[in-house]
Amino acid sequence: MFETGFHVFIKRAVVIGNGFAGAENQCIGLLRALGLSSRYSLHRVMRPRGAVNEWLHWLPVSVHKKVDNVIRKICDDSRCILGKKVMPALVENDGKNAGLLGVLEADANQIAKMARETFDRDGPLLVVASGRDTISVASSIRQLAPESVFVVQIQHPRLNLNRFDLVITPCHDYYPLTPEAQDQIPWFLRSWITPREPPDSNVVLTVGALHQADSAALRIAASLWHDELAPLLKPLLVVNIGGPTRNCQYGEDLAKQLTEMLRNVLWSCGSLRISFSRRTPEKVAKILMKEFSANPKVYIWDGRGSNPHMGHLAWADAFVITADSVSMLSEACSTGKPVYVVGAERCTWKFAEFQKSLHERGVVRPFTGKEDISETWSYPPLNDSAEAASRVIEGSCQARMDHTCLMGFLVSGMSMMKFTQCIELPTQSTLAQSLNCLFRYNRLHSQIIY
Repeated sequence: MFETGFHVFIKRAVVIGNGFAGAENQCIGLLRALGLSSRYSLHRVMRPRGAVNEWLHWLPVSVHKKVDNVIRKICDDSRCILGKKVMPALVENDGKNAGLLGVLEADANQIAKMARETFDRDGPLLVVASGRDTISVASSIRQLAPESVFVVQIQHPRLNLNRFDLVITPCHDYYPLTPEAQDQIPWFLRSWITPREPPDSNVVLTVGALHQADSAALRIAASLWHDELAPLLKPLLVVNIGGPTRNCQYGEDLAKQLTEMLRNVLWSCGSLRISFSRRTPEKVAKILMKEFSANPKVYIWDGRGSNPHMGHLAWADAFVITADSVSMLSEACSTGKPVYVVGAERCTWKFAEFQKSLHERGVVRPFTGKEDISETWSYPPLNDSAEAASRVIEGSCQARMDHTCLMGFLVSGMSMMKFTQCIELPTQSTLAQSLNCLFRYNRLHSQIIY
């Protein structure tokens, strides 16, 4: 999206991941919006896993590793079941399988050293991290190489937000605790969970999660899945089923309810395709498969073969999505197509606030089983990734990196107008702020330049 101009500032990036697709996809989605999808390396925070280690995930990663090492020294591995160090899974870089060798362990000292040593040649390094386990690594990189990196933390780190150049987090992480929410959260955690309002200037609030399902990705998916999905009878209703979480619990009861509602709307569908996620309980999947597996109108993806998710986003006419997944809802709501939610009333705490915000914006409606899927409706699509990317551009210009890039422009004699055309800034406010930035540096360095 901002490929031409943003590469003047930043030419490469590092993703700090935690091994969970939901977190890492947000980082890669931001890089796609910045035009850096083929210019990043993936580093992961590695936790020991297996056996007793599954009970130690509440510890900070560094402490967890030390505890694991101590236990291994005390206990003989043949008698003490400790599990093993986590190995990175296969990852994809710009749609291509990068394999195990494409993932490195996240070492703050090594990444900071690389950023410092390559700064003169490659410019500042963009560091994008997401997830609780990545917070200490990302903040350490900024502390070790403050003049060589621009650090973006996705998802709310809760404490000391000034450790990062930019924090990108959903609005529902900033909502004030309602009386209902206070009943759901212990009193001693409320001040920690409820952030300060309004947020600091380095905090970017989004509606939902960042993701990779931008227009370019959907065009590619539409082409790749054309032969399978284009011939289907319309309208095509896609049902995405996640899995119960601590703050959105359900089981066979919701599966039976969803089955009945889908049966009621099937008459208005040309085709129906159902997808389960890795979190979908087997008992939930079995209920829907038993009901619909023999229906010629219905196709159920059981996890085998290529994942049709991106193809579904591109070709569907409407969606039904379980309320537990912020990511799946965010992706579907970026298409502008009708999105129906099932199970929203089961969400608690901030996830109930997320569902409320989607309803208030008119991007989702509750699924009742009384809908005519052939009747469409529209709304302004969510555009969180692009909006967050514009704030990264704005922030990188205003922060420590702007000295290098602006001095380069000014020394070369590039005019103000030429510069603003080059960076292709998306909004007038961002343009004005960047011009102010230019003038500020022009004044500061006028004696050197002229």
